[in-house]
Amino acid sequence: MSDNDFPADSQPVLIHRPLAARKGRGAVTNLQGRYETQAREAFDDGWAGDGDEAAAAFKTEVIEEQARSILTRNASPDVPFDVSLNPYRGCEHGCIYCFARPTHSYLGLSPGLDFESRIYAKVNAPELLRRELARPSYVPESIALGVNTDAYQPCERGLRLTRRVLEVLHECGHPVAVITKSSLIERDIDLLAAMAEKHQAMAAVTITTLDPAIARTLEPRAAAPTRRLRTIRTLTDAGIPVGVSIAPVIPFVTEPDLERILAAAVDAGAVAASHIVLRLPWEVNPLFQQWLEAHFPDRARRVMNRIRDMRGGKDYDADFGKRMHGEGVWADLIRQRFDKATARLGIGSRSEGYARLDASQFRRPSGKSGIAGKQFDLF
Repeated sequence: MSDNDFPADSQPVLIHRPLAARKGRGAVTNLQGRYETQAREAFDDGWAGDGDEAAAAFKTEVIEEQARSILTRNASPDVPFDVSLNPYRGCEHGCIYCFARPTHSYLGLSPGLDFESRIYAKVNAPELLRRELARPSYVPESIALGVNTDAYQPCERGLRLTRRVLEVLHECGHPVAVITKSSLIERDIDLLAAMAEKHQAMAAVTITTLDPAIARTLEPRAAAPTRRLRTIRTLTDAGIPVGVSIAPVIPFVTEPDLERILAAAVDAGAVAASHIVLRLPWEVNPLFQQWLEAHFPDRARRVMNRIRDMRGGKDYDADFGKRMHGEGVWADLIRQRFDKATARLGIGSRSEGYARLDASQFRRPSGKSGIAGKQFDLF
């Protein structure tokens, strides 16, 4: 058939490709970052077989990089720490709500599927940390480990960057607070328990829901909720103080589990808790709404309306004091439920535990790298 076989006034009909989830991935699409200069949109031209695009594998690639710095400082009044360390950029856990997704835009990559499949490993992180701690001007204060992306995501099993960072902190008597959704943290109990005995370490495990079906789509490559509860018990039994982070609270999706998560975490040994209402900065907003359309089309509008109720009518409000917990009647209701449940269960806040970490025993790393990377004292 030639072009002449079509009527002169006919135009090819392009059909928007329906959103479909990919197995093992959180994002539904590879949404363009906000710095892209050209816009692209997917259409079904009829050539691909049914489901071919949705079923196609999206393999993970780990890219090694030499970072120029390793400690990040912030002055936000919304978080209990001023210094954080992230050994990785991007996260294979694929949590659709991750507030760090937009950072992949700075790399010219998508905050969508690229964020969870193209992982950058800061292979010199331990050496940079050692150099930073050795500076005469360095003043020790607790470091939050794994805030932007999970320090125990799957590639850590082989790369062991987080392990080596903890070894430096252990050697220097430097306090650390670790947050994760992975049971891999149990590998480093020897270091964390020794530091916790000196009030230099604490951990937090994020649990958003107890429903494994929701967790599989919301956080597809993170540990299952029951496995995270077991991790809380394992860390607690080793003498490491553990808190539970219920983040994010998503109306009509994870929000009904709020009290049950707290009760289950306390039963597993958690001694502190915190919660954060869903945040939708930059590209996280359209990515999350695509996820809602693919997984919860029956309640997507209801969920977004409630989010806007807690954000002054907007999808997101980045103002300090509002961005973590929202505002209005529904935000107050969630806060009251959380406060009453924690009071009933007799647990404190994670920020209180963070404040108790002891930096007074800090000692600078000794000497310079010697043979085989070992450290030697001058005398």
